[in-house]
Amino acid sequence: MTLPTYEYEAVKVQVFPNGVAHVEMNRPKSLNAFNYAMIRDILQAFTDLGNDSNVRAVVLSGSGRMFTSGLDLMEGPFKEQIDDSLDVARQAYMRQQQLKWFQSSISSLEKCPKPVIVCIHKGAIGAGVDLSTAGDIRYGTKDSYYCVKEVDVGLAADIGTLQRLPKVIGNASLIRELCFTSRNMYADEALECGLINKVFDTKEQMIEGAMETAGLIASKSPVAVVSSKLLMNYSRDHSVDEGLQYTAVWNSAMLQTEDIPKSIQAFMQKKPANYSNL
Repeated sequence: MTLPTYEYEAVKVQVFPNGVAHVEMNRPKSLNAFNYAMIRDILQAFTDLGNDSNVRAVVLSGSGRMFTSGLDLMEGPFKEQIDDSLDVARQAYMRQQQLKWFQSSISSLEKCPKPVIVCIHKGAIGAGVDLSTAGDIRYGTKDSYYCVKEVDVGLAADIGTLQRLPKVIGNASLIRELCFTSRNMYADEALECGLINKVFDTKEQMIEGAMETAGLIASKSPVAVVSSKLLMNYSRDHSVDEGLQYTAVWNSAMLQTEDIPKSIQAFMQKKPANYSNL
């Protein structure tokens, strides 16, 4: 089987034979800061991998000394500048479109039907927290720290942290403290509150652990895994009754999959099942 190849300016992507893709933010000299190219390439990479039936799980990491330092304050996140001679309403409308585009890049991890494991080493600052909370699983190194930095630069976080962090941690008091103060949260506290669920001594060990977890996920029924992610995301944003109703409709089709008898047969024969791509 010929594995797909993907090339982007600001991220590197490698797809492995076991169905795992590794996405690496690749602006190490800028501490993987978010400029236009980074935002564009993350959106495109996760859209491409979400549509690639050969890919069943994704690992995201950052190259160099840090996961990401957040927004690139030198280059800025947008390619086109807004004409300040325009009417205020028209300037605001254009700025809204820019923000929605940035939001869509961060949300591409969540909208990718394949599970995404985010690996954080050193700092996840500003947009790094937005990005991390859009993933499904988060691992960190023992020297990792997390900072909702936006208040320190005079704005409210606007690309996902304020919406997702409360649902990830579930502690309103702690979240408000983090967002109001911009203080650093270090690995031990992040583990205790549930922002991350594993801590590793080194970045290399973390990537190895994430790839192992992703490989295990990739070995499962893709129908079951993709369905589980979709249904958990839907249920998170709806009532229990609405989530159950949606699950009933979804599974009325998905329960007819060939993966169920394959799974039962593999269990009885005590050998791994071989599932078709989805």
